[in-house]
Amino acid sequence: MSGIYKPLIIGLGVVSVVLCIWIVHKLRILEAQPVFGSIEPFSLIAYLFWLTKEIGKADWAVTKVILSPDIPDDQRLIAVPTRQKTDFGRMIFANSITITPGTITVETEEDRFIVHALNKAAADQESLGDMNDRVAATEWKARAGGEL
Repeated sequence: MSGIYKPLIIGLGVVSVVLCIWIVHKLRILEAQPVFGSIEPFSLIAYLFWLTKEIGKADWAVTKVILSPDIPDDQRLIAVPTRQKTDFGRMIFANSITITPGTITVETEEDRFIVHALNKAAADQESLGDMNDRVAATEWKARAGGEL
């Protein structure tokens, strides 16, 4: 992605990919729990479009906070319950919180995340709950109400 297409750079990239695949195979990481098999692809794509829109709205809100003459003093840590059934779903939810401006996932636990919010608006439990529901809806059997 640097725009440099020299054979050495491309060759090192290919070698690093092959090495990573070999390490994952040797450690049997993907055998423990299916990663991509637990996510419905079309729901995930729809979620990513929704998330992009939410990131844009959060960008604007954080920009207003930064440019405001008042210093925000209502930062907070909040506990956000999770509804995902798989580690991959929880990872998507935690990363979605972190890449949304104004919030950072500080700690992950089995059934909840601790999230740092820039202000009261970023700590809105309703919007975080909506994100939580949308991520949970991308999981295959979670949508049908079955066990994974």
